[in-house]
Amino acid sequence: MTLLIAAIAVPALFVLLFSALAIRYARRRRTGATAVAGLVALVFVLAGIAISLVGTNLLTWSRLTHETPAARLTFVRTGDRAFDVDVAYADGRSERLPLAGDEWQIDARILKWRPLASVMGFDTLFRLERLSGRYADIDTERAAPHSVHRLHPADAFDVWQLIRVAHAHMPWVDALYGSAVYLPMADQAAFDVSVGTGGLIARPRNDAARNAVAGWH
Repeated sequence: MTLLIAAIAVPALFVLLFSALAIRYARRRRTGATAVAGLVALVFVLAGIAISLVGTNLLTWSRLTHETPAARLTFVRTGDRAFDVDVAYADGRSERLPLAGDEWQIDARILKWRPLASVMGFDTLFRLERLSGRYADIDTERAAPHSVHRLHPADAFDVWQLIRVAHAHMPWVDALYGSAVYLPMADQAAFDVSVGTGGLIARPRNDAARNAVAGWH
């Protein structure tokens, strides 16, 4: 947040400076100088807006400095190959989602910066993207109903798409990639999901989950 405020403050200062110059030149009726100063001020306004959009989107991501808890999933069977899952996020949010299938899968996006950017305070970032149900049998997977849920609000501005398209022109970005993990669903099973430097990690939290993993095939 501090870096975002600083990044926005810099173009804001230049906007004030060149706006003041434009006003000064206008009073002196120096049309050319007024136009140039006004144009430069406009450029910094646009730069500030762009930084705000990118920074606001990045605030929906979480910092990753070591293995970091992301969510806890607790399952309740509601029918044949049907479950409700309580998702408790590390930031305190929670929601209940229905899933169909034999297994659950959670996906995340990870954004890693190069060392120079890391020195400046840019930590590796991650964001949970979706939770879905899967079937152990491929033929069933093709024919049976599917369930998938978004795990974050819809983006008004998608910084992931921007970086993906312009990655070659962003030398401070080391890598951006998706990570996913899946495990079996079982009644009353609970799993802890965390994110490490290698991607997502899921661990059984109780006996129901451990038994489900032990009998998984």
